[in-house]
Parts: sequence; structure tokens; C-alpha cells
Amino acid sequence: MSTLLEKRQTSQGSAIAELTREVRKISRDKISDIDLINREATYLAINALIEAARAGEAGRGFAVVANQVKNVSGRIGQLTGELGKELNGLSERMVTELERQQGQRLTDLALNMIDVIDRNLYERSCDVRWWATDAAIVNCMMSGSEDAATYASKRLSVILDSYTVYLDIWVLDLHGRVVANGRPAEFPVAGAANAAQHEWFAAALRTRSGDEYATANVDSFEPLNDAQVATYATAIRADGASDGRVVGVLAVFFDWAKQASAVVHGVRLTDEERARTRCMIVDAGGRVIADSKEAGRDAARFDLPPNRENTGNYRTGNGSLVGYALTPGYETYRGMGWYGVVEQQVTTTL
Repeated sequence: MSTLLEKRQTSQGSAIAELTREVRKISRDKISDIDLINREATYLAINALIEAARAGEAGRGFAVVANQVKNVSGRIGQLTGELGKELNGLSERMVTELERQQGQRLTDLALNMIDVIDRNLYERSCDVRWWATDAAIVNCMMSGSEDAATYASKRLSVILDSYTVYLDIWVLDLHGRVVANGRPAEFPVAGAANAAQHEWFAAALRTRSGDEYATANVDSFEPLNDAQVATYATAIRADGASDGRVVGVLAVFFDWAKQASAVVHGVRLTDEERARTRCMIVDAGGRVIADSKEAGRDAARFDLPPNRENTGNYRTGNGSLVGYALTPGYETYRGMGWYGVVEQQVTTTL
């Protein structure tokens, strides 16, 4: 129902814009016609005055009529000029209001888009903290045995079968070595990969309790076949206690490319709008990390205006309309300074 309503509202907005354009055109044409007729009447009045002057006393009465015609023509010219200005002013105000409404709609779409991302990533932050207390994972790090690592890998595999939004889950020791992972057949990283150089690993070790977690900007991750991932990590603590001693790190790798693509392609637009609209998620540094037009992974940038509000819209130099919204966060997930951005080419020029 809401999708149908939005389509109707979009269609109505386009229809109003087209009607405004048509009204402006008709009013200009008709005022131009009146001006032309008025000029002809003025010329006739002037000619009549000339002929009346030649006729002398006999033409005096006719001169009075000619003067009155001339005065009426002047008044008509003044009125048509005022009418033209008023109609232009009304048209411009209508265009401004339509653009404001469309800009606000794009802002709302951008906010909804980043809100969907926030809610999704909030779940990821909950998952990693919860799974770090799983008995199989805690025992893997506390016992250090090969059997415990094998069992932890099986447990992670079961989790991944249900949580298909992840590419893999890793259990790492205090030195960053991968001890177990959930998809060893696809990604044989256990005993081979080391994540000590990644900031998310160091940040996970620094967490002060099981309530905290670390994350990293979306990026390609070589051990997972260069897939784009959003990484979430937290410390594994002794006995699974929130204040327990740190014995390792659990990292989950969210399948960013697939999941984010579903969000930017799922924005509610009409078919006509979709062809001229670009929906994006832009990180805090201006890097486009999800793009409905798929401009190119790790290559595109979109720089929003400086000194901007958290939400807003504006017209670009090339005439397109942009709505944007800063991540508001969700529950305990504060967000990472990302923006939802919707850029739309404007088709109607008034």
C-alpha cells in the first residue's frame, strides 16, 4: 500500500510540475497576444490623432475619442505587464515548493536507507558479542586443544548455515593467529592466516568488557577472496564472563557487497525514477561503499557540501537534486559517520 501511495505522490508531483510549465507557457502566449492587439490599437489611436489634427476644428471630437483609446491601451499594457510578473512569480513559487517537496522526499529516502543499514549492523554488533560467549568458542581458547578447535569450527559452521549474511567467522588467539573458522573448506585460514596487523584486532583486544566491540570500515579482505566485508570483532573472555580475562578474539565478516546492494536497489522508486536516480551509502571519508549504479568498487567518491546539517537536500551544479542523511545509529550501535545519499536527475524544467 505504501509503495502504491508513494508512486501516486511521485506521479502527482510530476503532473503538477508539467501543469505549471503548461500554465506558464499559455499565460506567456496569451499575454503576448494581448500586447500585440494593444499595440495595434495604440497605433490606430496615434494615426487617428494625426488625422484629427489635420482636420482641425472638425476633427476635435474624434481626437477626444482617439486620446481615450490611447489611454485605455496604455492601461491595458500596464495590466498585462503586471499580470505577467504575477504569473511568473506564482510559477516560480510553485516550482520552488515542488522542488522543496521533492528534495525532502529524497532526504527521507536517504534516511530510510541508512536506517536500514544501521539496524542491520546493530544486529551484527549483537551477534559478535553473543557468540564470543558461546561455550565451544570459549573452550577452544581456554583449552588450546586441537579437538576444541575442531569442535569450535563445527559450531561456527552451524551458525553460518543459519546466518547467511556472513562470509566467515574467525576465532583468533592473542597473537592474531586464526585458530578456527566456520568455513574451512572455502577459506582454509586456520593455522595459516594472521590478523594481528588489522586495527580491528587490536581494538578488540582493548575492549574493557564483553559489552564492547570493535569494527572497521568496509573494505576488500584478501583472505576471503578479496570480498568486500564489514568486520566486527570483540574479545573472547575466560568462562564467557563479561569481565573475564581476555583469552582471544572473535571476528565476524559481514557480506557487505551483497547485503548493501539489496538495500540501495530496494529504495522505493517508480520505474521512471529509477532510471535517473542513484542511491548510495557513503562513508565518513566520502567513499562510496554501496551504489545502485555500481560505479566501481573502491573507486567512486561523493563529496557532500561542507558545514552541512545531519539531513538535508540541495541542487548540484549539473542540475540534479540530492537528498542525504547522516547515520542516526540504532540502540547501542552508534554508527560510523556514514550517509545515505540519493541523487536524482531532474527532468522537468520550468
